[in-house]
Formats: sequence, C-alpha cells, structure tokens
Amino acid sequence: MHPVLSARTSEPTIASLRDISGEGAGDALARYWTFYWAVAAAQLTRWLPRRPSRVLDISGGRSAAQAAEARHTVLEVLDPARTDGRPAPDGAPPAKGGTIPIIGDTGSLTFLAGGSVDAVIAENRVLSRHLATEATVAEIARVLRPGGRVLLCVDSLTLGMALLAERNYWAHLSDVPSAEVVLIPWPDGSITRSFSPHQLRELLGDAGLEVEWIRPRTVLSPSTVEHVLAESPRALPRLVRTELNATVPDESLGIHLLASARRG
Repeated sequence: MHPVLSARTSEPTIASLRDISGEGAGDALARYWTFYWAVAAAQLTRWLPRRPSRVLDISGGRSAAQAAEARHTVLEVLDPARTDGRPAPDGAPPAKGGTIPIIGDTGSLTFLAGGSVDAVIAENRVLSRHLATEATVAEIARVLRPGGRVLLCVDSLTLGMALLAERNYWAHLSDVPSAEVVLIPWPDGSITRSFSPHQLRELLGDAGLEVEWIRPRTVLSPSTVEHVLAESPRALPRLVRTELNATVPDESLGIHLLASARRG
C-alpha cells in the first residue's frame, strides 16, 4: 500500500496532506513540500519548449514566472478573486520573454483565438478544481496550435479514495469503481474532481489531444523524503534527480497525476 494511505501513525496520512498547495503546510511535512515543489520545477523545466514560445498559464501558481524566466512570453490568466490587488494588465507584450497578466476565468478561454498559443500549463490542480473539466480541456485544445502541447496536474483517484475513506464516506467509496466522474468533498466545504490514469487519457483523447505520458507527480513517498532529508538536508538535489529518473511501475500511485499531451 502506498504510504499516503497507511494507517500507521509513523506514516503521513491524507489529514497531514490536506494543504495540497504546500503553502503554510506546517512543520510536519515541510521537507516533503520543499521536495515536491523542487520536483515540480524540474519537471516543468524538462517539459517547456526549447525555443522561445507563446505560453498560456492557467495554473494560478509559480509556473508562469518560471516559464517567463526561460524567455517564453507567458499569458498568465488570473482569477479575479485571487489577484490580491495585483495591477490590471496594460496589454504591452514583453520584448524578450515575460508575463502578460490577463484577468479572466481560467475555465473559459473564449478571449483567445484558436491556435494562438504554443503551449498551455495547467498546473497546481487547476483542472481538478474545474468540475466541468471536459469544457476546459476542449478550450485548451482549441487555443493550442497544431503540434502544441499541454502540461497538466490533477488530483489522483488514490487521493480521492483516501479522502472518502478518511471521512467514512463508505457509500460514496463503493460507487467509485463504476463512476465516470468522481467528485470529492473536502473538509473545508470545497469539491474537487479526481482522476484515474484511464479517465485522464479518455478526457484528453475526447478533446482531440494525443497523450504523450502520464505519471505520478512523485513516486517517492512523503515518509521516505522526510526521513532522508531529516538525516541529510543536502540530499535534496539527489532526491529530485532520483524522482526524475525513476521508472514508474504504476502510474496511479501518488496524490497527483501529471500528464503531457499534444494537439495533432
């Protein structure tokens, strides 16, 4: 059993992983979240186009800044409720890479022309928060140019089932194997959508996207990472390299799934 589901007190549980953002997660798993975001940054670096490109970011996280630092022109769509007083966009494109903020709905990209971007970043579980994920993925496919790619991160079915079990939603849990859509109620009242690798492949394929690969965000368990970094804080780069080069025997492992797909 993957450690994230373990009932032993020595292992992290879903309760200790509820702050999925990793922001302010507290001391219990601080080392794991440091590792998690280092892996995410390294995975994005590997995935980004090698040539300066026009990139759309709907993640609402740190990926837009990273893509801009790699000399891409980034259209960063910002949810009005999460702008935190950031200034409105002035429409002036950066000369050599940079970020153009756009205040808008990340679930609807109607303000963009079809085939207008080279790549789309949908990180930070944004597609799990949009329950009508099919509509958002269809819009992503529409705005991508032929040959353009999307990188996305969603909640895994492993995470969803663990949350249902933790809250004793046994009737809901028994319906999961036959459910086409799995919606998960969180303790804070929010609802997200979880995916199996098969469901994610089907979602992307139905939108006309060719799946390049699907893998867990991290194969190494939180308990393993915490143990290694507690013993040797300088081991972080080695752990990240191990994660990036790991063979994934079961792509359904882990709390989040990462996928790359291409528009044909």
